[in-house]
Amino acid sequence: MHIQGWAHSGPFRMLQAHGAVTVSRKFPENPARSKVRGVPARVVLLLEELNFGGTQRQVLELGSHLDPSRFSVEIWLLTAGNDMASLAQERNVPVRHLTDANWVNPSSLGVLWRFLRSNRTDILVLLTVIPNIWGRLLGRLAKVPVVVATCRQSGGPLRQHDWLLWPLADHHVVNAEDLRTQLTRDFGVPRCRITVIPNGVDTDFFHPAPNPRKGQRRSVLCPARLHPDKDHKTLIAAFKHVAAEHPEVELRIVGNGPHRDIINELVAASGLARKISLIPGQKDLRPYFWESDLTVLSSIHEGLPNVILEAMACGLPVVATHVSGLPELVEHGKTGLLVPPQNPAALAAAISCLLDDEKLRESFGRSGRETAVVKYSIQSMVKSHESLFTRLLG
Repeated sequence: MHIQGWAHSGPFRMLQAHGAVTVSRKFPENPARSKVRGVPARVVLLLEELNFGGTQRQVLELGSHLDPSRFSVEIWLLTAGNDMASLAQERNVPVRHLTDANWVNPSSLGVLWRFLRSNRTDILVLLTVIPNIWGRLLGRLAKVPVVVATCRQSGGPLRQHDWLLWPLADHHVVNAEDLRTQLTRDFGVPRCRITVIPNGVDTDFFHPAPNPRKGQRRSVLCPARLHPDKDHKTLIAAFKHVAAEHPEVELRIVGNGPHRDIINELVAASGLARKISLIPGQKDLRPYFWESDLTVLSSIHEGLPNVILEAMACGLPVVATHVSGLPELVEHGKTGLLVPPQNPAALAAAISCLLDDEKLRESFGRSGRETAVVKYSIQSMVKSHESLFTRLLG
C-alpha cells in the first residue's frame, strides 16, 4: 500500500513498522477486488456508537433499505452506545458491538482488526470521526477490497485528518456539495473521488401534524446534539431577546451530548429556566415537531442535517445559520430563514419574524414539505449508494 509523501503521524509509524505502508507520490485508486458471483456483497457500516443522532438514523435507513439480493449489511459499533438498538431490531439490521466500553480504546480497535481479518468484508463504510481514522488505517492493513470514507459536517475533514488519510479510502461520500468543495479545495481530494449523496427522509413517517395546533402553547424547537458545533450558547442568548418580545413562547432543546452540564449552566444564567426545557434525545421526534411553531438550528458546523429534513417533512418552518450544507437545504425566504452564525441578534430577529406571522409560517411549512418529498426521498439516497457500491466493486 502506498501513501502520498506527507509527514508521518503516530498511526502511520505504527503501520510502517508492520510493513503495511510505504511512502510514495502515487496511490492506486482501486485495489484488487474480489467478489463471488451471485453472492451479495458484504457491507459493513462502521460507527462509533448508535446513540440518537442524524448520522445514526441515516445509517439505519441505508442498512434497512439496501437491496438484500445484492448487499448483505451489518452495523459494527466501536463503543457501547446503543440508544437506537430497538430501531435496528425493528428494521432487521444486524448490529455487532466490538466492546462494552463507553469509549474507543485499544481493546475495541484490536477487536475491529480481528473482525476485519476474520470476516469477509467487501465494502467498509466509515461513519463519524474515529471510525474514519482507524477504519481507513486498519481496513487497508486488513486488505478490505473497498473502503469508503464519509464526511457529514464542515468540521469533519480536519478532525478526521483527511489532509493525511484521504488516499487510504477508495472513495468519499459527503451529504452536501459544500463538503465536496472543502475536501477538494482545502485537503486536495480529487473531485472524481467524491460523491455527493444528500440525506433521505421518510416522508410517510414524518408528516404534518394530524390535528391543528390552535389554542396550544407556543414553542420553538431545537433538535440538536448537545455539542459545541451546535452553538447552543448563541441560541440561548438569542432566546433572551425573543422572550422579551414573546413572553408566552418556550424553547425546547431536544438531544443528548457532552455539553449538557454547560448548557444547563447557560440556561440558569439566562434567567429563563422556566421557559427553556432540556429534553433527552428521543426515538421519535414527531410529537415535538407537531407541537412547535418552528425549528431552529444555530450551528457553526453542519453538513446536511437530518433533523431539518425531518422538520420540513413535518411541515415546520426553519430558522438556521448560513453554514456548510444548510443553504443547500433551506431556501431562504421560501422554506425558512437563514442568518449568519454566532449572531444572537440576527437569530432572534428571524425567530421573532416567524412567530409574528402565522401565514408566513404556513407558507414556509408547505414549501418545506414539498421540498422534502420531491428532492430528499429515502429511495433516492439508497439508490445512489447502491450505484456507487456497484461501481466501486467493479
